[in-house]
Amino acid sequence: MIESIVWQQLSGKAAATIYARFLALFPAGRYPTPEEILAVPQPTLRQVGLSSQKSAYIRDVCERVSVGALDLDQLESMGDEAVITTLTEVKGIGRWTAEMFLMFRLHRPDVLPVGDLGIVKAIQRLYGLRKPPSADKMLAIGQRWQPYRSVASWYLWASLEMDPPGKKRKG
Repeated sequence: MIESIVWQQLSGKAAATIYARFLALFPAGRYPTPEEILAVPQPTLRQVGLSSQKSAYIRDVCERVSVGALDLDQLESMGDEAVITTLTEVKGIGRWTAEMFLMFRLHRPDVLPVGDLGIVKAIQRLYGLRKPPSADKMLAIGQRWQPYRSVASWYLWASLEMDPPGKKRKG
């Protein structure tokens, strides 16, 4: 969950750098406990590149886990919408972050994150749409990909790294 928060609204390279710096604050070889994270002063979190807001979000997750208000292990057995509802109760966790958690942590096969800018751009490009598609349009398109919309999303993200149709590569 912490990694999902770090990655919010950042490029992959920036997020990976900040996350590596964050992990370096703790003993190598294991993930820190919520209590260990809570013991890190806010200025130290800022020094590794976390904004004050993201630091507060991380603290909220850790406090909830520490007191038992959020049981991350229980999420495995919950349906996708129940996971989203549970996670979005945490400060700083929106639908996009919850969907990324579903896809990359819980390995759920049928998630289409219609709020992801990359997915919007990829669908617009793939379908030759003049303007970005609405969430409803994307969901309608994505119905054909069920029950593997997560896999379709991975392909959509990958398609953004390819040249658009009709464009010739230089050199």
